[in-house]
Amino acid sequence: MQPLQADEPTTVGPYRLLGRLGHGGMGRVYLGRSAGGRTVAVKVVHPHFALDDEFRERFRREVDAARRVGGAWTAPVLDADPEARVPWVATGFVAGPSLAQAAGSGHGLPEHSVRVLGAGLAEALAAVHGLGLVHRDVKPSNVLLTVDGPRLIDFGIARATDGTASLTSTGVSIGSPGYMSPEQILGRGVTGAADVFSLGAVLVYAATGDSPFPGDSSAALLYKVVHEEPELGALTGELREVAAACLAKDAAARPTPEEVARRLAPEGAARLVAAGWLPGALVEQVSRSAVQLLDLEGTPAEAPASGPVGFSSPSVNGSSPPRAPSGRPTRRTRPPSRAAHRGPRGGRQAGPAVRVRIGDVDPGDRERPRAQGELLGRPGRGRRAGGGDGGRHPRREHAAR
Repeated sequence: MQPLQADEPTTVGPYRLLGRLGHGGMGRVYLGRSAGGRTVAVKVVHPHFALDDEFRERFRREVDAARRVGGAWTAPVLDADPEARVPWVATGFVAGPSLAQAAGSGHGLPEHSVRVLGAGLAEALAAVHGLGLVHRDVKPSNVLLTVDGPRLIDFGIARATDGTASLTSTGVSIGSPGYMSPEQILGRGVTGAADVFSLGAVLVYAATGDSPFPGDSSAALLYKVVHEEPELGALTGELREVAAACLAKDAAARPTPEEVARRLAPEGAARLVAAGWLPGALVEQVSRSAVQLLDLEGTPAEAPASGPVGFSSPSVNGSSPPRAPSGRPTRRTRPPSRAAHRGPRGGRQAGPAVRVRIGDVDPGDRERPRAQGELLGRPGRGRRAGGGDGGRHPRREHAAR
């Protein structure tokens, strides 16, 4: 996390901002706290998007979709103001790194962790599809790892399966190359089976540290997904069988999310999570980062702490730092050294969602890293935004208490 710059807001709606988590094509993501002490991730869109009526309509739909999902294995939407001069949305802050940060360059997670990851994501997708939604952008950077299990985030391009209204152009597919299903790339009807294909690609990445469709450009990735068989690497046994079934070219041949969840965790993902599912190095990293976040929360908003912060701990959310008799926050402990926060070795990360016009792919459009904490990723190059107040608005809904 980075300190706030002079051109950035210090508050958005009822939230005091502590620092910037990252930015993307749609806007910036900040770490914030409510008056009641709840830690949240606040996404503020780029001001120029607020002038686009089509964007506002899309943003309203995205917020509505994310609100409807909020359940196990997802990050809940707590507050939003789509009608503000600069629209924003706040979600519960998820305590953990993304899968793209935790795995990569041929270094995957242990088999037990991959099974829990796959089962949890499958259960999340079952809930999403049960609401008539399709996520459409399941990829490693949209999966966060916490001590309480995996979390599927970013419903920014989710849309209803009934297809009564579409805000995308004819011939344009939305998703992330290498993790999109063949039918998504070809512009055919997209159902929940597209998410299952993406889940299979995420399982391969989690287990091997590499995408099943490696490539150096969007054009190469798209071609491989449509025409070539996936590279499953060292995957063996049932994990290999499940991943291969999910990655079937024919959407009708893929298993349902419920079937995937049953095969990977017959007794449910929650029971496996309760027994401990992350390797010790990741658990230690999350715990150390929590200490630094606590120290940051004790710093006045006018002078945010500098340097990387990483991820919060579940124990942080909803608690305010203790106060000394002088009324100033106390430091609970000395922050660990900067070296202690070097994350696990990572490699190629999935890029942000992109619009791809089939048949006219820019070969120079390579995958780009995704900022940790990104909630509603949008197409774009992540240009820098000017200040936006994202101020209060009488139509702001459901303020977090």
